[in-house]
Amino acid sequence: MQHVADMGGRLAPKALRGLANLARLAGDFPTALAAVPSLGWEGRHHRVLGDIHWSHADTGQAVAAFEASRIEAEQRGAVGERAMLQVRTALALSFADPQRADDELALAHQLLDGVDQRANRLLAHITALLKDAGTPTVTGRAEQLRADVEAAGLPYLHRFLELALAFHHAVDNDTQAQAATIDRLHALTDSGDFAHFNDIAHFMANLPRSPGSTVRWLDGPDAARTNWRWLVGPYRQRWIFEQEVTPDDRRDRLG
Repeated sequence: MQHVADMGGRLAPKALRGLANLARLAGDFPTALAAVPSLGWEGRHHRVLGDIHWSHADTGQAVAAFEASRIEAEQRGAVGERAMLQVRTALALSFADPQRADDELALAHQLLDGVDQRANRLLAHITALLKDAGTPTVTGRAEQLRADVEAAGLPYLHRFLELALAFHHAVDNDTQAQAATIDRLHALTDSGDFAHFNDIAHFMANLPRSPGSTVRWLDGPDAARTNWRWLVGPYRQRWIFEQEVTPDDRRDRLG
């Protein structure tokens, strides 16, 4: 890819995007971010930027980047790209604004109806787990999704599914289930790809990251931990509220 990029031909933007994504998947976020200005539409600059930002729990910038990329896709008639970016918008929002994420997911399913994107359909279902973190149905739905991902032959989605479960268990504070989820995620990222997911799972649970982690966060691991813990907080408060009040109390408090 570096050779193709250096040649500067028709495929150079795609090669540059590939290099940026390889850096991101390897957890080298400064290198990935530095590549964005050279990508342009052909290199999907806004999409790459959005993936970097949501990984840092920066929902606002991630959503802005994905929406900018979706507008570019609409202007160019790239129907499949538009659907993909709608799913990513919902994914970023699911950690911070479940109500808006629900609306964005509804639109994502409408856009997916017209395209053949099995991976993004499954990612949309995983996103639904994220926005429902802390609710009793999550673990059962995750088991069904695990089987669906396996049947679809899309093993990389197992990492997203385990990340969703890590978020869920950070919310419901099930330390045993959280440890098992992190163990599975560690095995799934042992090759180095998506190693930042392993860090994120530790940050969500406020645990030290794995010894030997080589992920290079933009502002360091402590800032990334703070951001992820900040997103867990409102979900955790909602979960505590649900545990402490009866249905009658809930109606009284909510009016």
